[in-house]
Amino acid sequence: MSESPFPSPTAEVASVTPNELYERIDADESVTLLDVRATDEYEKWKIDGENVESINIPYFEYLTDDPDDELFDPVPKDEEVTVLCAKGGSSEYIAGLFTERGYDVNHLEDGMKGWARVLERREIEDENKNADTTVIQYQRPSSGCLSYLVVSDDEAAVIDPLRAFAEEYAEDAKNHGAELKYAIDTHVHADHVSGVRTVTQSGSAESVVPAPADARGTEYDVPYRTVEDGEKLPLGNTEVDVVHTPGHTTGMTSYRVSGVLFTGDTLFTESVARPDLEEGDEGAPAAAGTLHETLQERILSLPDETVVAPAHFSDSATPAEDGTYTATIGDLADSMDALSMSREEFVEFVLSDMPPRPANYEDIIETNLGEQHTNDEEAFELELGPNNCAASRDSLTSD
Repeated sequence: MSESPFPSPTAEVASVTPNELYERIDADESVTLLDVRATDEYEKWKIDGENVESINIPYFEYLTDDPDDELFDPVPKDEEVTVLCAKGGSSEYIAGLFTERGYDVNHLEDGMKGWARVLERREIEDENKNADTTVIQYQRPSSGCLSYLVVSDDEAAVIDPLRAFAEEYAEDAKNHGAELKYAIDTHVHADHVSGVRTVTQSGSAESVVPAPADARGTEYDVPYRTVEDGEKLPLGNTEVDVVHTPGHTTGMTSYRVSGVLFTGDTLFTESVARPDLEEGDEGAPAAAGTLHETLQERILSLPDETVVAPAHFSDSATPAEDGTYTATIGDLADSMDALSMSREEFVEFVLSDMPPRPANYEDIIETNLGEQHTNDEEAFELELGPNNCAASRDSLTSD
């Protein structure tokens, strides 16, 4: 149990690990959750899914000598319920109250903080990808962040690594008989702390940053390499093509490897980038216009069978048959109306429905630029919550 001011429950309470809970949700099992965090925190960020029923009753409602029966009534007594909180303290105590009343409950170890440490791996399976190149997509369900491991022969590159999982990329490369050669960022991220420098510090990988992103004033404490549009990075038996794709940020850069285009935050499988995180509301219209040009001239001009592998997915995204959040350019062009709009229509549309900016995004940007020192625990706390890097709250694709 996490350290907390809550007493130990008088009844024995079973626990479930975040990975176990994820496996149930991923297997499409029906899951019922009682989230006892404060309502404002719950509404910002919660565990969701088509097969998930989530009930929110703040823990402090139960902190009386004799809690009112009405607090227990919304929770089903005929099915298993997982109680969760921010860090795992109050949920164990509240679960004990329910256990005493005959409910079938358990509690989530380490709460939402533990949920943020879940990382799922899926291999991109595409017939157009070179057979000798392996691409692993890392999915972080708590935030929708995606990162990638590309392996060719005995060399590997990690694209958009997360600092919280820096050690795992090198270990996975080793398990595929390769050594990390590059740790690559697509841009200066605003929703999570980049692991590029951490990966480099812990091994032999070279940090790679887009030159236009470096121009924002990076102050890294490790040597790094900048890359320009059109460059090629040798990787085993293949190459990493550098494709400047501005709009989300001025430095936003995609990378093409073996028929897969790693688009960062430019294009997602269900939406397009938001344009306001670098220059704010004032610069958003111009950035949206640049994004339109990028999509039309730099991405949609590629072969239809090119696989788009983005840096994020949202709750409205639908995974491909292989379980990855990927889609071909042809499919996206057919299903996403925003990709066929004129520049004027596109700019107006993109600016019309943007969600709130990511939590702590200014501190995260400063950390990723190297302007602000943030230790591992502080970095992890900064990025808790949804990513909100897409331009829309809902999917832009049609069924």
